[in-house]
Amino acid sequence: MSRYKIIVNPTSGRGAGGRAVTTIEQLLREHRLDFDIVLTERPWHAAELTQQAAARGFDVVVAVGGDGTANEVLNGLMLAKRAGIANVAMGALSVGRGNDFAFGVDVPRDLAEGCRVLAQDRRRVIDVGLATGGLYPAGRYFGNGVGIGFDAVVGFVAVKMKRLSGFPSYIVAALKTIFLYYRAPLVKIEYNGETITQRALMVSTMNGRRLGGGFKMAPRGKSDDGLFDLTIARQVSRAKILALIPKFLQGTQATDPAVKIAQARRVVVTALDGVLPAHIDGETLCVEAKQLTLELVPRQIEIVTLSP
Repeated sequence: MSRYKIIVNPTSGRGAGGRAVTTIEQLLREHRLDFDIVLTERPWHAAELTQQAAARGFDVVVAVGGDGTANEVLNGLMLAKRAGIANVAMGALSVGRGNDFAFGVDVPRDLAEGCRVLAQDRRRVIDVGLATGGLYPAGRYFGNGVGIGFDAVVGFVAVKMKRLSGFPSYIVAALKTIFLYYRAPLVKIEYNGETITQRALMVSTMNGRRLGGGFKMAPRGKSDDGLFDLTIARQVSRAKILALIPKFLQGTQATDPAVKIAQARRVVVTALDGVLPAHIDGETLCVEAKQLTLELVPRQIEIVTLSP
């Protein structure tokens, strides 16, 4: 019988994580799972708790929170794997702002459905990304995506909002960011032996499918296909940014001449003029880096999911 370590971020979703503990305990008991629950107390605590759980023989570590919590658990599992502790799976229960990682690996948003998925224990192996640069010169792993430019600033603005949460906060933040972040940096983007030099409003490197709770950055993305889905948007006018937003919501941005779509296993982005603000799974990767390297590491983490 599998042993589950449930790692809860009590502050995720503006306290939704903490409020969900009693419900989660009840649901997991109904499924007769062998589990232990612990609450995080500080940034990166989930990564530390995950490594401890792996060392103590837990079979599945479950991230209860949003994308940041899932990212920490994923990093903890990758660090444990590098230390020689393999065969520890990851689960997720969604109580955060965007829950885009869970969406990308087919984990239901509903808590009862999510606990049922854990009990069914169906698994598949997913790829993992490694970002090097910014605040993490030694590298930080990611499961969903890295956004450089406009979408990173949208996330920075959204997290500061006091009255809005979830997808509405990202929509309002996107509208605000049009007026905050207009002049795109001149960047050199290298991938697949190709080099692009241009002012880029946004460079999105996705392992999953969605950002910001509803922006379909890679509508056909698969987290187990061995490739990143790359979206590059050149600098455009404010009016054009407004016109692009619905396309990203619908996942039809590939039809726009201002947007370039590609797939790659390694992407290097260098700021030739200006700097690179970037997020990694919704967390700050950097505010003003000059270069970021993104590499895909295939078939690394076993995930408990609705569709193996």
